Amino acid sequence: MIRRSLLPLCLAVAPGALLAQTLPSPTPASKVFTREQIGNSLAPPTLDKGKPRANPAAAPRDDGEWTMPAKNYAATRFSAMQEITPANAKNLKPVVTFSLGVNKGQEAAPLVKDGTMYVVTAYPNYVYALDLTKPGAPLKWKYNPKPAPASQGVACCDVVNRGGVLSNGKFIFNTLDGQTIAVDIKTGKPVWKTQLGNINIGETITMAPLVAKGKVYVGNSGGELGVRGWVAALDEGSGDVVWKAYATGPDKDVLIGDDFHPYYASDRGKDLGVKTWPADAWKIGGGNMWGWISYDPELDLILHGTGNPGPWNAEQRPGDNKWTTGIFARDPETGAAKWFYQFTPHDEHDYDAINEQILLDMPFAGKMRKVLVRIARDGYVYVMDRHTGRVLSADPYGPVNSSKGVNLKTGRLILNPAKKTKLGQVVRDICPTASGAKDWNPSSFSPKTGLIYIPHENLCMDWMNLEVNYIAGTPYVGAEVHMKPGPGGNRGVVTAWDPIRRKPAWEYKEKFPVWSGTVTTAGGLVFFGTMDGWFKALDAKSGKLVWKYKVDSGIISQPISYRGPDGHQYIAVLSGVGGWAGAVVSGPVDPRDGSAALGFVNAMSDLPKYTTAGGSLYVFALPH
Repeated sequence: MIRRSLLPLCLAVAPGALLAQTLPSPTPASKVFTREQIGNSLAPPTLDKGKPRANPAAAPRDDGEWTMPAKNYAATRFSAMQEITPANAKNLKPVVTFSLGVNKGQEAAPLVKDGTMYVVTAYPNYVYALDLTKPGAPLKWKYNPKPAPASQGVACCDVVNRGGVLSNGKFIFNTLDGQTIAVDIKTGKPVWKTQLGNINIGETITMAPLVAKGKVYVGNSGGELGVRGWVAALDEGSGDVVWKAYATGPDKDVLIGDDFHPYYASDRGKDLGVKTWPADAWKIGGGNMWGWISYDPELDLILHGTGNPGPWNAEQRPGDNKWTTGIFARDPETGAAKWFYQFTPHDEHDYDAINEQILLDMPFAGKMRKVLVRIARDGYVYVMDRHTGRVLSADPYGPVNSSKGVNLKTGRLILNPAKKTKLGQVVRDICPTASGAKDWNPSSFSPKTGLIYIPHENLCMDWMNLEVNYIAGTPYVGAEVHMKPGPGGNRGVVTAWDPIRRKPAWEYKEKFPVWSGTVTTAGGLVFFGTMDGWFKALDAKSGKLVWKYKVDSGIISQPISYRGPDGHQYIAVLSGVGGWAGAVVSGPVDPRDGSAALGFVNAMSDLPKYTTAGGSLYVFALPH
């Protein structure tokens, strides 16, 4: 079957679109709310009970390896290495480079174990094993899974892959055409393969799996094609599916039963995954889980989000559209839902709720609480009780005017009627954008500073709903979007967020959206990459830039820090611009068409002046 690539197909509809594009004017600061206007908390800050910390059960003592993208189950992305500091970071030099052979958006984290580094690329999802014990880190083996080429044509937002996981002698990863594969890390040969996705209906897999309690947890992509979302657990030894939980439909499909106890009344009731939709719309309603899963060993819960409902035109799907744009806590053995919270009921702005959740023990209301911190796409930092799903506080970390805060009694987002999307009418200056104040790219947390380092965007958008019909395997969006810079004109920010004080400790502004993750270290640094190709280190306490290095292409991946076989600290990152934000460089997208790439090109038409497509591994260290 021959398919057209989704990137130019989606929303490449603007009449006169091939007129020359110029970067639009920023949305004025007067059009967004301040943190003081819309931030809410159940209690004032508790400042005398110490710093937040990750529970040792979810974030054990750092062994210098890096075996999962988030570093640990708590998703701290914190390295205890201290060799590299703000004082000596200026001496960092590249010690290894390696071409990935794929010039598309590289979003994965390299992984390290026992002196070997493992990398999975964007489609065609090559896996490389590099020998870190030898000069230049020579290739030990390469595995080519040969995914179906047609999967490229149904992938929303580039052909990315967000990484694999190392567990019990296997490297486990997903392919764009919907497979989960376990490869023997000694031989590079597959141990098992399980086909989970169906590209004929537009279903792909781009997320990084998580392994816990002998199971591999995987979710699908395809919300922009009307694919019904799910999360599945596979037996780690055989790849057999143990359970599968959908994000829409009757309770039996969602694995909602007697143990389901959501905190808020609006999430209680029989078969809400059917009743909160127009007839049969839940069958093509999205809610895909293409982001991050955390595991709480103490409470024995896996925690995962659900994506946006489809189509984007919310007027075609009245109702809360459960269980999309929310977060589930589930029993890892059975998948049985324990609680749920919906960040944006009846989502109108594509605020997928698949971002990372950082698991912390944190002082709140005078005592330590087991919380999760979700830096959500709708623009708020949510601090939630991990036992119950109750929201303790919700504060904006970027420009927000699509809502007026979170009602902490009902748990519901307070929508701003002025930014309600409408059929055939352009609603201007909606903040944040469809890509969110922050997209999938993960934050990091340092127990040294008590701060969360958030890589994010500063963008707003104009939006018009369009009628759309469902045809399997084709775009099911129904909106025309044009993105633009947010207040101030800078399109990206790294924010050091103080979760106790509920405000930034500092901010570091970037020209382009920060689409890479961050990693933070005990040496007092925060590393991240920019879309124009700089790899940077900031002082974790002050936000001061202490080092930067220009690589061959923009960076949208997840940096890591590890201890090498020689005992020294290393920093690794993949270059390779692309993804949704970088499609104007890596995809077949016309930079003059501001509506292309679901409206992102309007805010990124100048990126091709600063970088080109690429794909390489870089490893940095101090001279020794």
